[in-house]
Amino acid sequence: MPKEQVIHFQNKKVDAAQLQSKIEEYLKSDGFTIQSSPGSDHGVVIQAKKGNFLAEVIDADRALTIYLSGNPDDFVVRIGIGKWLQHLGIAAIETLLLSDLFLLVDVAEMVWTHEIENKLVKQINSFVG
Repeated sequence: MPKEQVIHFQNKKVDAAQLQSKIEEYLKSDGFTIQSSPGSDHGVVIQAKKGNFLAEVIDADRALTIYLSGNPDDFVVRIGIGKWLQHLGIAAIETLLLSDLFLLVDVAEMVWTHEIENKLVKQINSFVG
């Protein structure tokens, strides 16, 4: 079972901060609770969970996890399920990258993840152009 979905943008002049903001706004408008790591040279992690729905479908300590990294002309977005990390806002991205950011998922999580990821991938592609 796949752990993550990867979107690679080349020669698109991706503004990481602007893309992060658009992703967060999109997820919030869809009812998700959002938390982000502080940005660094290594990228940024966004986590999103959706209240009771997420708790019923997958473990309550899991979240949709998005990792943004790269430079404007060679940018990568990774999307998958990860452990909801307490205090992500103060965690160093370098520390997060040393752990398993994305988890293997079971069938229920895979169905939910596939649906949400596909919607998010379409939005990210439209944001980047």
